[in-house]
Amino acid sequence: MVGSVAGSARSTTVTSQDHIDFFWRPGCGFCMSLERRLKNAGVTFKKHNIWENERDRTFVKSVAHGNETVPTLRIGSKSLVNPSLSQVLQAMKSEVPHLVPRK
Repeated sequence: MVGSVAGSARSTTVTSQDHIDFFWRPGCGFCMSLERRLKNAGVTFKKHNIWENERDRTFVKSVAHGNETVPTLRIGSKSLVNPSLSQVLQAMKSEVPHLVPRK
């Protein structure tokens, strides 16, 4: 399910658009890799450990076809499951343009 965009099939209501939500779990190499790429690109986000919070785990399962697939990001009304950096930046431009890093 690499790079699937759950938001294209379902919308998620987000009450706050002052950050991006980054859902992860310890030991996830894909999470560490994407986190590093996001930080290098200047993207800020709020991390949610799905092994510590049932609500976060339930959210991820709701957008990842019942699986606990991470990294999953919530950007505005879109949810991205195991996205690339370019997919994240594209979603940011359409959903939360004020959060796109300025170069």
